[in-house]
Amino acid sequence: MSAYDNVYNRSLTDPAGFWADAAQDVHWFKKWDKVLDDSRAPFYKWYAGAETNSCYNALDIHVAGGRAEQLALVYDSPVTGVVKKYTYAQLLDEVSRFAGALAGLGVEKGDRVIIYMPMVPEAAIAMLACARIGAIHSVVFGGFAAHELAIRIDDARPKAIISASCGIEVNRVIEYKPLLDHAIELAKEKPDSVVILQRPQAQASMVDGRDHDWGELMSAAKPVDCVPVAATDPLYILYTSGTTGMPKGVVRDNGGHLVALKWSMKNVYGVDAGDVYWAASDVGWVVGHSYIVYGPLFKGCTTILYEGKPVGTPDPGAFWRVISDHRVNVLFTAPTAFRAIKRDDPNGDYIRKYNLDSFRTLFLAGERCDPDTLHWAEDHLNVPVIDHWWQTETGWPIGANCMGLGMFPVKAGSCTKPVPGYDVRILDESGYEVEAGKIGSIVVKLPLPPGTLTTLWHNDDGFREAYLNHYPGYYLTADAGFKDEDGYLSIMSRTDDIINVAGHRLSTGAMEQVLAAHPDVAECAVIGVNDDLKGEVPLGTVVLQAGVERDHNEIVRELIQLVRDEIGPVASFKIAAVVKRLPKTRSGKILRGTMKKIADNTPYRMPATIDDPVILDEITEALAALGYPKEHVAA
Repeated sequence: MSAYDNVYNRSLTDPAGFWADAAQDVHWFKKWDKVLDDSRAPFYKWYAGAETNSCYNALDIHVAGGRAEQLALVYDSPVTGVVKKYTYAQLLDEVSRFAGALAGLGVEKGDRVIIYMPMVPEAAIAMLACARIGAIHSVVFGGFAAHELAIRIDDARPKAIISASCGIEVNRVIEYKPLLDHAIELAKEKPDSVVILQRPQAQASMVDGRDHDWGELMSAAKPVDCVPVAATDPLYILYTSGTTGMPKGVVRDNGGHLVALKWSMKNVYGVDAGDVYWAASDVGWVVGHSYIVYGPLFKGCTTILYEGKPVGTPDPGAFWRVISDHRVNVLFTAPTAFRAIKRDDPNGDYIRKYNLDSFRTLFLAGERCDPDTLHWAEDHLNVPVIDHWWQTETGWPIGANCMGLGMFPVKAGSCTKPVPGYDVRILDESGYEVEAGKIGSIVVKLPLPPGTLTTLWHNDDGFREAYLNHYPGYYLTADAGFKDEDGYLSIMSRTDDIINVAGHRLSTGAMEQVLAAHPDVAECAVIGVNDDLKGEVPLGTVVLQAGVERDHNEIVRELIQLVRDEIGPVASFKIAAVVKRLPKTRSGKILRGTMKKIADNTPYRMPATIDDPVILDEITEALAALGYPKEHVAA
């Protein structure tokens, strides 16, 4: 039996003992009364009765333990040309003083603080400062529309909001303060204080009596110590999109989050204290919370905070330059980033310009990695490429090739096996487990492990409805996939993306895998559109590799034949369009649901997280050229 099998089996047969052992690796002001409190199931609590502090475990413990002069955070901003480095001692000083500044504004334990910031060190400092004094932070992606920000303000009811004068994209400056002021004007709940980081690229106007300058506050602030909080107290609220269009406030606790993330750094990602870890994401997303700020610092790593893009800042070698400059050991990013790099540098010429001797492992997550992109990365980087799977709600991986527990052979298209702590099952609509290789709904048997969501903010009923009621006793991931005969897990699509073609349940993800294997295709998306004969039929949209000048109709014919050959005529894949780009969220997820609504002529709400709304006009034109929406109702 492998090391993974031993650890995984114990995590399921003795979860309390397993997670009690893992908890010995963190600092507690007070130990727990009970490891797993199931008295209010399905609202489980981990480490009930314990007291800790997430900031103490991220900073103070390392300074006291001999890592004061080790780099804790490296800020690398190709859009401003700035690189700034903080040792653990320096970061602790900044955080403890900003925590003092917040306390001076009246922010106390249990108060909420919204952080609406670009990718700058002050964003991480603000998060850790909130944790230090027991305030609950809610990070909202910088540049979110005012209406969406107002919804979050009304739900969280923050005592203070922390923001910056602007964010910086590749070719433009986005002023945040007008958006923030309008959001506060729209919101029913008003913050007492607003703190603004003035950046050189834009100067924000200030509201007398409400707004405070970050620099001025810091110059007068006195450092404060950590406030012990209950392990079960919320550390943060992170809003994720709901099916109704209204955001859901995922609640993360302090104790379980701390234990799970620190455990994952070694066991999932294979990193130790002193290693350099880079999650190329944004602090506004769960990846930024878990693996830019908290996880690496809990473990004593050096974390990279990058204000740039995979291409265009300035070229497809941007990631390799960062890895080379800062001696990165492990990179975690989204498959869409690699598809962009592959599109602009198909032969990997930029990779060979840099010294990547320090680089050990590439992790991909955010959406399923197509085998072609995975193999491209393997061939050009010569390191393990690990596709793994998790969600905003879980906060850390559900399925992965756990590098600290002995790597399994990679199977392209699979995230390998469930991570210890997660009892993953594949169920049919009746709640029965399906046979190996058959697609079903992916669920996790309760209780969920530490670090996962405990509820939705002030919405226990919504928590039950969204995640627990469909399959009693299980957490509904809303993802569809299968386990093969070796126990490998493949995530094929959201359950919404399983389409019913003349009674056959088919995965759009499987079709995308076929399309992505075509040498001319850089990225693609398949959606199910209404059809009055078959109920639904698949429609493909593809973006071509840079430099491809072949006839588009010929490429489409080849793609249709590929799907017919690989999946069969049952797929009824007969419609595809070549487009310039695909609509995505800022984290890189393709907005398939929005595309489907456009094709079916059903109302949709402009996604708050969309990267560029103009793309939807382009997609609408491309779908119209194919005859969508059609003037009929599906049978």
